[in-house]
Amino acid sequence: MASDDEISLLVIVVDVNPIWWGQQAQREPEFTLSKCVDAIMVMGNSHLVINRINKLAIIASHCQESHFLYPNKHWKSGDVTGDDSASTSGDGKYELLSVADDLIAEEIKSLMARTDVRGLQTDTLLAGTLAKALCYIHRVTKELEAGQEMKSRILVIKAAEDCALQYMNFMNVIFAAQKHNILVDACVLDSDSGLLQQACDITGGLYLRIPQKAALAQYLLWVFLPDSDQRSKLVLPPPVHVDYRAACFCHRNLIEIGYVCSVCLSIFCNFSPICTTCETAFKLPLPQMLKSKKKKLKPAT
Repeated sequence: MASDDEISLLVIVVDVNPIWWGQQAQREPEFTLSKCVDAIMVMGNSHLVINRINKLAIIASHCQESHFLYPNKHWKSGDVTGDDSASTSGDGKYELLSVADDLIAEEIKSLMARTDVRGLQTDTLLAGTLAKALCYIHRVTKELEAGQEMKSRILVIKAAEDCALQYMNFMNVIFAAQKHNILVDACVLDSDSGLLQQACDITGGLYLRIPQKAALAQYLLWVFLPDSDQRSKLVLPPPVHVDYRAACFCHRNLIEIGYVCSVCLSIFCNFSPICTTCETAFKLPLPQMLKSKKKKLKPAT
């Protein structure tokens, strides 16, 4: 279990795709975006009260932007840790939690209000949001005092479908997280996500597609609130089969077998004598070109 002096930073990335949540409100009116945000607030508040030095950040992943819900420009950076200087509110609630809840609700309303429906894309900017989360973790790490230690992890609340166009950017972010020992957990609300399965397997995080959306708060507190040290003592859902198919650079389709450029390692579903990524020309005789065989793609290690 983590020591009392070790800071635990939890960055929650929530998918607020307005198209998916609009359809979800029609399919299941009992589970809306506001109910999802309430469950996330419960987990965030629980993380803050576990230890007074714990840190929390919540980032909304939209179709048009990635936006910090907490902390934001209206919140002083020195107050996000839950120091003893924060007093209790009049109703007996910890003031840090009360202010955080109000700020998150206001930011969600502001983000949805300024959504431009004209030319709205259907894909969530998940790769860019994860990159912003890594940048925030790096900045907080730089601000630590001498001798302080911090353990960081990212939790992704995924709603909409995967976007194959973001495959390369997404994998670059995941490998950066692996290099810095940052766990990536995934809580999937709808269909399975092959990208997040790879992310969790590479970084050592947990992947879970919840069977009941209405019980989101329970799954967050049971599975994702404990850190990596505490999880070894719990009975958690079994790991899932990881889909390690890669997306080709030409059509962005997930493939199992393809052609790989020996120079830049770009992946293509059809053979081409010139790599469209690095423009390398391969001088192959015509018989060999016709008899070229596809290369079996191996999962990343």
